[in-house]
Amino acid sequence: QVRLQESGGGLVQTGDSLRLSCAFDGGLNGYATGWFRQAPGKEREEISAINWSGTSTFYTDSVRGRFTTSRDNAKRTVFLQMNSLKPEDTAVYYCAAAAGYGVGQRYDYWGQGTQVTVSS
Repeated sequence: QVRLQESGGGLVQTGDSLRLSCAFDGGLNGYATGWFRQAPGKEREEISAINWSGTSTFYTDSVRGRFTTSRDNAKRTVFLQMNSLKPEDTAVYYCAAAAGYGVGQRYDYWGQGTQVTVSS
């Protein structure tokens, strides 16, 4: 069974930075990775994605310019660097893996999530 595991969440103040990590096992070599978040009472949204080679990335409007996703395939880890955090960034953050990369991509494997809380 393939696995992904997020880490790096926590409680920070407005304007602070956090870096999330998503460790994946070897069964997901070749997969694209997406970052999602779900705030209380809201639907889960895809906020970023990166293809396997790291040459293409996607960001939703609300995080573009503040968040950066990258990957180190040798370490089987994908990162989400989050800068200039705002209270509205408070959510559970998930990483997920997909066999392909593109608009409407289906993600087949999911991590358990990590909580990010930004205080005002």
